[in-house]
Amino acid sequence: MNKINHWVSGSHWEGVGSDTAPVFNPATGQQSAEVVLAGDEDVNQAVAAAALAFPAWRDTPLTRRQNIMFEFRRILNDRKLDLARQVSAEHGKTVDDALGEVQRGLEVVEFVCNIAHLLKGDYSEQVSTAVDTYTIRQPLGVVAGITPFNFPAMVPMWMYPVAIACGNTFVLKPSEKDPSVSMMAAEMFQEAGLPDGVFNVVHGQKPAVDALLAHPDVAALSFVGSTPIARYMYETGTKNGKRVQALGGAKNHMIVLPDADMDLAADAAVSAGYGSAGERCMAISVVVTVGDAADRLLPKVRERMADLTVAPGDVEGAQMGPLVTKQHLERVAGYVDAGEAAGATMLEDGRGLVVEGHEEGYFIGPTLFDNVTPDMSIYRDEIFGPVLSTVRTSSYQEAIDLINANPYGNGTAIFTNDGGAARKFQNEIQVGMVGINVPIPVPLSFYSFGGWKDSNFGDHAIYGPDGIHFYTRGKVIISRWPDPIHRGVDLGFPQHG
Repeated sequence: MNKINHWVSGSHWEGVGSDTAPVFNPATGQQSAEVVLAGDEDVNQAVAAAALAFPAWRDTPLTRRQNIMFEFRRILNDRKLDLARQVSAEHGKTVDDALGEVQRGLEVVEFVCNIAHLLKGDYSEQVSTAVDTYTIRQPLGVVAGITPFNFPAMVPMWMYPVAIACGNTFVLKPSEKDPSVSMMAAEMFQEAGLPDGVFNVVHGQKPAVDALLAHPDVAALSFVGSTPIARYMYETGTKNGKRVQALGGAKNHMIVLPDADMDLAADAAVSAGYGSAGERCMAISVVVTVGDAADRLLPKVRERMADLTVAPGDVEGAQMGPLVTKQHLERVAGYVDAGEAAGATMLEDGRGLVVEGHEEGYFIGPTLFDNVTPDMSIYRDEIFGPVLSTVRTSSYQEAIDLINANPYGNGTAIFTNDGGAARKFQNEIQVGMVGINVPIPVPLSFYSFGGWKDSNFGDHAIYGPDGIHFYTRGKVIISRWPDPIHRGVDLGFPQHG
């Protein structure tokens, strides 16, 4: 049995604890590895390694940090297929989908290859007689990231490349369900020339998370996961004096107006609803139709669903793979049961799907409901599976009000050919990322990713310009160099001029 250890001070480390957890191949249902789980002492060792490495890394020239990022980017790009295959083996998503995930993470690395420019400050000369003022941005110290199972390559790369390029050292706690890709990244970073201790990986569950939240040497913490845990991370971390960015859950709606291109909208609904088996925080899980749009849209959605290929992620032509664990499969199937019992109209039922040769895999087929109402659990809760709900509304304003009343505000989309309707949507909708005839509005690396309301806790979005600001703090410097004229003691408040 393959054993996945921690990565501390530039090498694999078994840790001091004896607890482990199984890692499964979701397509077969068979255990593929076991991962060691960190306790307090393991976290202490990782944080101590990062703290020891911080002073030298902070003082490493920007150009040297940049060059390491360039080399890390080259190695990642050369081996992205290896990373994608590992993601597929432990998460279940298709290799092609995993390649897209790796590419989006790679773009963040490319963004911080320009770190020398991104950390520039401002300078004002002669703000007073012989006085100049300027600003600089400095790293925080040891920072940590806690990341989810659904994007084991991309989401950590939203964090650690930005933090490390800014001069911080990093402790990553990835999901114990698919931990191997983070270890591969650690090895690649070492090959790129990153000094030992700058990037560390500890595996674990809640005890490891709580140890990072409480550790006095951890200055900041980034998190992506469910809303209840995001709220806990934010409240606990800030109470302990840490800077925290905590991205929570989502219930992303897509409005389809009667004037929309229904073929385009159907393509988008199927792609965004069932890609990665719905295990995306930016997945579309609710289609909100206005007027008679549903009657024309849903037959086209069903036609496309009939052609989807559900298979193990490494099978040629697979479009949707299994869910990540047996427990999650049971949870998603339970929501389908509840939707049916609540009176939603079942149009396509994915329960009971069996993939030949992989009868023990965690498969569920694409599922489609019509006539869903806001009081149903399939509407209220983040299912995180391939379940698409259709809510019918009589007016455009009713559709907007429905979205704005939802506690989540991660992503949303509208499909229409009316420019005025689109502008009203982008102006009035209370959601952080908006797509207009685009189903999954995920910003590129040089913008920032972040939702509103219960989808984001903290003042900063992740990566992009907000990421640079999160992992650094500004300092204002006011300087005057001695001149031959001594002005004497002045106890008054300084006045400019």
